[in-house]
Formats: sequence, structure tokens, C-alpha cells
Amino acid sequence: MVMWVQAQRPWRRTGMKPPAPAAVGVLLALALLALIHLPPAPEHSLLPLPASSPPEPPREVAAPPSGGQAYRKRLPMPRTRLQQEQAPGRSRRQRMERDTAPWLSADDLQKMWLLSSGQVVSKTRVPAHGQIMRVRLRAEGDAEGDAKADVLTASPEGDCQDGRCGLIKRPGDLYEVLAFHLDRVLGLNRSLPAVARRFSSRLLPYSYTNGALRPIIWWAPDLQHLEDANNDQNSCALGWLQYQEMLQPHRPMLLARDAPCSSIPHSEWSRLALFDFLLQVHDRLDRYCCGFQPDPSEPCVEEMLHEKCRNPAELVLVHILVRRSAPSRLVFIDNAGRPQHPEEKLNFRLLQGIDSFPAAAVATLRSGRLQSLLQRSLRLDRELWESQGGAEGLRPLLQTIDRRAQILLRHIQEHNLTVFEDSPR
Repeated sequence: MVMWVQAQRPWRRTGMKPPAPAAVGVLLALALLALIHLPPAPEHSLLPLPASSPPEPPREVAAPPSGGQAYRKRLPMPRTRLQQEQAPGRSRRQRMERDTAPWLSADDLQKMWLLSSGQVVSKTRVPAHGQIMRVRLRAEGDAEGDAKADVLTASPEGDCQDGRCGLIKRPGDLYEVLAFHLDRVLGLNRSLPAVARRFSSRLLPYSYTNGALRPIIWWAPDLQHLEDANNDQNSCALGWLQYQEMLQPHRPMLLARDAPCSSIPHSEWSRLALFDFLLQVHDRLDRYCCGFQPDPSEPCVEEMLHEKCRNPAELVLVHILVRRSAPSRLVFIDNAGRPQHPEEKLNFRLLQGIDSFPAAAVATLRSGRLQSLLQRSLRLDRELWESQGGAEGLRPLLQTIDRRAQILLRHIQEHNLTVFEDSPR
């Protein structure tokens, strides 16, 4: 009773009558009705994830100013297709992944997501590569109406120009996934995104769906190939002697302009040599195994390539590729390398003619953190991480890479080689 009297006092002081209970009920009903018809907040829109990223990494959109400041001073930027379609949960996950591995760009993470979860909608055999399959992928949320375009684009006549294709390789090529992460950790940024995956699509042969883990590599649609059918794995034809001449610091300007691969600067070969030495990839710079004594079972011996080491004029480089969109930057492909290559047979020929290396990569090798950085990066590939036994299972492999890094650093010191600052990504 006392509370009711106190509640009435303000009405008495103002000379107004207290509102009737029925009127209060009507007001509450109107308020609830207005709340029900309010539009949902845009940040909670559940929209599908795009199948592939645009050619350039998406720009980060700054958060709106607090307190409503500056809204009248500038108009809001129109949202891109990527921003409109990307699910909030995926966006938050991508930000967390970039915080964990900042060397992976938003574009890298977008392509890795497509490769790891995209639905296989068509397949194409790659000529002269029996155990490799190119597939077109449709990411979750793609319109079903794209199915016809999917089939046409991934057909032998198509070229996957929209960047939604991947190359499924052999189970023994899983090392390519590690190579991709090593490339990014070192700041080289020349290899193509790669993930490990198990496939179950009915479109694929049983050998691809039997539960074996395989690497799938993003298919770059604008790789530049020579028209020569016998040399289509290169963007330019380059022999070993020409390559060594090109690395000379004081070569004549006329020779430099007329030489094959003249659009590729010296720094690119330095990045390639460092990368190939750590992984012991011989196929590009030394497919003939001239830099070490190969075992009889080596392909270079079985194919009688090693015999050509006696005549350097016959030696050629392979897998020297660039993209039409960036003709001065090498693209590193077929990076499986040799994880078990013995230390006493390391191929130093891969470093021949190289007198400087990228400063950022060398600093990472010197930091003593290479193994831990690779662990952080590889942890994002859950399939590979679990299949190899996590940190404990991957430790011998990462220790091998680290030992090779220390040998490379010793080589740099003993030969008084220099470092150069990297150009922007």
C-alpha cells in the first residue's frame, strides 16, 4: 500500500491523472509490434561463401567509427561481391587463421578453403601425367545454376579461367603441402596454394577415393607455356650454360636483353635456388643429377640423363614458369622435393652462380624459429597435421629442413655472399 501511494505522488504534483491499466497495456503491445517488424542487423546475415577469390586479395574494411562519428562526412563504401557473400563465421575463422599464420594472405586462405572443401563437379586428365587429375571445384554456397558452366569450363576445351580448379596429385607428393607452407613462412610467395585432402566424389576413379590422402594444388589459369609440345613445361627455353651466363653480374647489356628468360630478374633465381636447396628439388635446375652421385634407381639414371653431365651444352632447365599476369616473377611448381635425401649428398649445384639471397628469408633461417613457424602454419591443414601424427610426427621432417637451412647459412658465410631486401609482395 505504501509503494502504491509513493508511485502516485508524481502524478499528484503535476496535476495529471495516473494512466489507466488498459492504456499501459495498449502502449506495451504497440512497442512489441514495432520491435517485431524491425529489419535484421546486416552483420548477422547468413550468406554463402564464394567459391573462389577474386584476382587480387580482398581489402580489409575498416570498422565503423564509434559513437556514430563521421557518418555525414563520407559515404559508406559499396560492398564487394566477396564481402556480400562471405559468411560471418568463415570470416571470423579466416581472421583467426591469419593471426596464427600472418604469412598466409587472405587470398591464400580463400584458395585453401576452396581446395579443402570444394565439391568436385568435373574432371580432366592431364596429358602425359597419368596419375594427375585436374578437377573443377564448387564451393559451398555456389548457385546450382553454375553446374553447366562448371562442366564446360573443366572440359578438355576449357581452361579454368575463373580460378576454381585444382590439380590432384599422387599420395607420394604430399611434400608439396609442406613446400607451400615453407614458401610462405620464408616470405618467398612463389608457390601455388596446396592442401592435403581425402576425396569421395563419384566422379573420380577409385584410386582417388580409396581413402588415401592426396595433395591438391591450386590451378593457376594464366601460366605461360611454350608452344613447343616437347618443351611445354617452360615459359622460356633456357640451357644450363645460358643460365650461368645470365647470373654473371657484369654480363654485356646486349646479351642480357637478347637472352632467354631476360624478363626474369636475378633476385628470382636467388629465391628459387634457396627454395630448391632446402627441399632438394633437383628437377628444375639439375634434372640430370650432376650435382651429386645418384643411386641406380634414380629416374635421372634410369632415363640415361645423368650421362649428359659430361657435356654441359646439352643440359637444360625445366619447370621454369611465369604467369602472364606477372612475367617477371617465377612460379614454383612440382615442389615435392626429397625429404629423405641424405645430408652427405646435398646438391650444391643448385646454388651455383648465386651470389645473394633474400634478406627476409635468410633472417628467418637465422632466427632459430623455422621449425616452430612451420608447425604453426602446418597446423592449419588439419588433414595433413593429423595424418602425420601432429607435432611429434612432423618433427623429423622439420628437423631435416632446419639442418639444411643451417648448412645453407654456413655456405653463405664461407663464400661471403650477400643478402638483398625483398620487393613488396
